[in-house]
Amino acid sequence: MRIAIIGSGNVGGALGLGWVKKGHEVIFGIRDIGSAKLQGVLAQAAGKAKAAIVETAAQSADVIVLTVPWVAAKDAVSSLGDLTGKILLDCTNPVSAWPNMDHGQGKSGGEQVAEWAVGARVVKMFNTTGYENMADPVYEGHGLTMFYAGDDSEAKKLAHQLAADLGFEPQDAGPLSNAHSLEVLASLWGALAYGQKLGRNIGFQSLRR
Repeated sequence: MRIAIIGSGNVGGALGLGWVKKGHEVIFGIRDIGSAKLQGVLAQAAGKAKAAIVETAAQSADVIVLTVPWVAAKDAVSSLGDLTGKILLDCTNPVSAWPNMDHGQGKSGGEQVAEWAVGARVVKMFNTTGYENMADPVYEGHGLTMFYAGDDSEAKKLAHQLAADLGFEPQDAGPLSNAHSLEVLASLWGALAYGQKLGRNIGFQSLRR
């Protein structure tokens, strides 16, 4: 599968390197292709990932993964080009002062991204944990739960598989309107990691009897 990752920070880098290891074709969409951080990620990929300007990366991909900071999300989406029918995974959180979420006008960040990404099939996921867990989500032999929310069944099926490829246990959390709950869960993760000083090597698991 060809995956365009928009952004090459900690989250984008961890996801991209994980998918490269599973044989996916990864292309990083970034404004500054010569950035030192991007070059470091590409070096770790050992020639199995590449980079391009944002619109080129997005238009050539089967799935687009948005990993930029929230303050840059709207501009990033606007630079992706025509998104009609495209699958977009929204990994952002609407954070103004971490871990507090900014749900402007009562809308989740995921719903706002869907409004900006006209015509795209948006799935909210990879926002409820830290990048360290994206690089290694397995704790004592069990993968952390990766919740996802969206309105398109085909897009969610693909999202499920991409999470499983990384070692997560994917869990459908319902329609995109539930993105709000996933962002609250991300806030809880941050409150535990920082406020309760548990550190970033923690995660959530959904268990059934």
